[in-house]
Amino acid sequence: MSSHRTTWSSPTISSHPLPDQVSTALVTGAARGIGAATARRLSADGHRLVLVDRCSDDPRLDYALGTRAELSALADEIGAVDIEGDVSSSAVCERAVAAAVDVGGSLDIVVAGAGVMAGGVPLWELSDTAFTAMHETNVLGTLALVRAAIPAMLAQPEPRRGRFVAIASAVTCKATPSLGGYAATKAAVTSLVSSLAADLADTGITANVVSPGSTATDLLDYSARVYGLTNADEFAQHHINRQLVGPDQLADAIAWLSSPQADAVTGIVLPVDAGMSAK
Repeated sequence: MSSHRTTWSSPTISSHPLPDQVSTALVTGAARGIGAATARRLSADGHRLVLVDRCSDDPRLDYALGTRAELSALADEIGAVDIEGDVSSSAVCERAVAAAVDVGGSLDIVVAGAGVMAGGVPLWELSDTAFTAMHETNVLGTLALVRAAIPAMLAQPEPRRGRFVAIASAVTCKATPSLGGYAATKAAVTSLVSSLAADLADTGITANVVSPGSTATDLLDYSARVYGLTNADEFAQHHINRQLVGPDQLADAIAWLSSPQADAVTGIVLPVDAGMSAK
């Protein structure tokens, strides 16, 4: 199949027994950060992986995005299929879903991890260009993934089990200066996925949101520059336990929501924010 770079092979880092039926997971925003950590965790749990990332910078944003080299290295590490493309494109999402079905025979887990941020100014000074960049990736990218993935998941015979997990942000429930546009797009993601859960009632497919606090990734380094901080560790002061969240902690939560143990969990927003939303 010409739409992906490699064929799947057994993950090399798995430390867990394979489930009775190996499933296929699709992760967007997979080149680095939470997406990469999630891909590694799902691979370790025995799932086949299809990874998607833009792999190029967006001229509308003033920080570097994930690279082709990062995505390729991760795919080689865990034996995954990787696809380069912008998730706001329906064609890219459809190609990724087709690759998952081609590789594993089904699409069982979808993680909408692609996201971008712009800020640093009061909301009335946020440019249309910056807001559009966030809206396209965060909101339209999630919607495009839903449109491509859910019909493929519903095509599986009953009784089916599917998982859709999106990554939002704790800033959606906090009055956070200089990030109003970002908060609005992530709140839209939360609303989309909550409604998706209702639309999927009685199908065997769940839809949930994970809401990170300040997480130790490259994106947090950008946030530190937005606020004029000398070190991203300073964000820990907004958490109850005074520690940043680790990408692996988010991956653990996503892996649980993707597991059979979470069959009764749908339509929720799960904070993994070290108490940020509780302060």
